[in-house]
Amino acid sequence: MNMLSTFVKPMHPEGRKFVAIFAAITLVLFLIWDVLGWVGVGLTIWCYYFFRDPERFAPARDGLVLSPADGIVSLIEPATPPAELGLPDAPLTRVSVFMSVFNCHVNRAPVPGKITAIAYRPGKFFNASLDKASKDNERNSLVIHMEDGQDIAVVQIAGLVARRIVCFVNKGDHVQAGGRFGLIRFGSRLDVYLPDGVKPLVRVGQTMIAGETVIAELAKDDQA
Repeated sequence: MNMLSTFVKPMHPEGRKFVAIFAAITLVLFLIWDVLGWVGVGLTIWCYYFFRDPERFAPARDGLVLSPADGIVSLIEPATPPAELGLPDAPLTRVSVFMSVFNCHVNRAPVPGKITAIAYRPGKFFNASLDKASKDNERNSLVIHMEDGQDIAVVQIAGLVARRIVCFVNKGDHVQAGGRFGLIRFGSRLDVYLPDGVKPLVRVGQTMIAGETVIAELAKDDQA
């Protein structure tokens, strides 16, 4: 890895039109006033950085639940998965990862398996770090069914400035742990509902790396 690749990351195709818009506005700002133009340059670089899509390397071990997003663990609490997914109406441990506008926003599958349900629900745009965001905000929910029969629910939640949830997968698709499945712009949150009896291995305030940081292990407590 050279120094350039350390700072310059690939950009997801979703971001190309936005970077082009920012760049066009920047050219206009330079015509008005150089200072405004340089502000535009900074914002264009930020836009590119927001849509960066670096390579990630999932741990080579079965039975792990990986973080679906870059960011900070904002909540760990019992909660019932979204009703639209058709899962049992019983509380499960929910781990929420909050993404600021400075985090990479490409979302990755926490476990390997088959997408058995996808449900989009429009809603409000409260700050994604708040507890009520899981219930009231716009969201897109998925269920990943694993080979061992367990289900993992993953929910993309739009935030205060997020106005677009993008999902790359369809019902029936198979995903690999750490594989890309979606993106949210700009500033948002991902919720992961762990199977009954599975305890998280992370704490509130811990920094997550999508597709790499282990949230939980699916083995029984005496096997983990």
